[in-house]
Amino acid sequence: MSAKKDRKANPEGRMALKDHLIELKNRLFKSVLGLVVGAVGGWFLYQPLFVAVAAPIERIAKERNIVASLNFDGVSTAIDLQFQAAFFLGAIISSPIWIYQLWAFITPGLTRKERRYTLGYMFAAIPLFLAGIWSGWLVMPNIVHALYSFTPATASNIVHATDYITFVMQLLLFMGVAFLVPVVLVAVNMAGIVRGATYLKAWRITILAVTIVAAMAAPGADAFSMLFLAVPLLALYFGAIGVCILLDKGRDRRNAKRAEETGETADQATPLTDLQQL
Repeated sequence: MSAKKDRKANPEGRMALKDHLIELKNRLFKSVLGLVVGAVGGWFLYQPLFVAVAAPIERIAKERNIVASLNFDGVSTAIDLQFQAAFFLGAIISSPIWIYQLWAFITPGLTRKERRYTLGYMFAAIPLFLAGIWSGWLVMPNIVHALYSFTPATASNIVHATDYITFVMQLLLFMGVAFLVPVVLVAVNMAGIVRGATYLKAWRITILAVTIVAAMAAPGADAFSMLFLAVPLLALYFGAIGVCILLDKGRDRRNAKRAEETGETADQATPLTDLQQL
């Protein structure tokens, strides 16, 4: 039986516990399968990506004439690190799959309006998350170069490869999550928890924080490079605030109209002619 027929036969989307568990198992299986396929791709991408990740260290070692390199301090460290990186890359590659499976699992318990909203969030979240990962990849060499530049000329900087790759993965994940902030802001606003005007009050702190991050991660030492990174983040933030303010205005209009209609109904509850008849 198709999903459309199931929805007609069971419009409220109710399922027995056994059916929920079967559905969860199927969704998990598809998510894990997507992760494994993505990890296989990540395994083959690891070597060229590792060369690109290590390039900033080699560059600053030549520029400043210091000893800077990555160290594999165990027999199995190299293969363990490749497995970790492969699954991290697999999670990124397969993110559209497991995010959709998560949405498909929770959507039967939602109303039609809620399904439409969550579907919109999903379509917005996936490209924003991937765009954040890509932005993190672009700025990563400059951040590494800036941090390594504090190494004194008479010292060496030999870093454990595991620590370094973990740092890079955390940076990419941070940028991916940072690009999801607008989606979270709109979702919280639509839930009626925080109004857009409240977000707007923190604009000074937001601009300062984004500017500091952009100054550290900018692909160049000039102001234009910093603006190149800061402007998209600020545009996403203030664009989300604009959407929230519009939603608040629409919500306020509906509430005012509903209150007005309620008041008119109360006034007309006992017509004057009826009172005269009494």
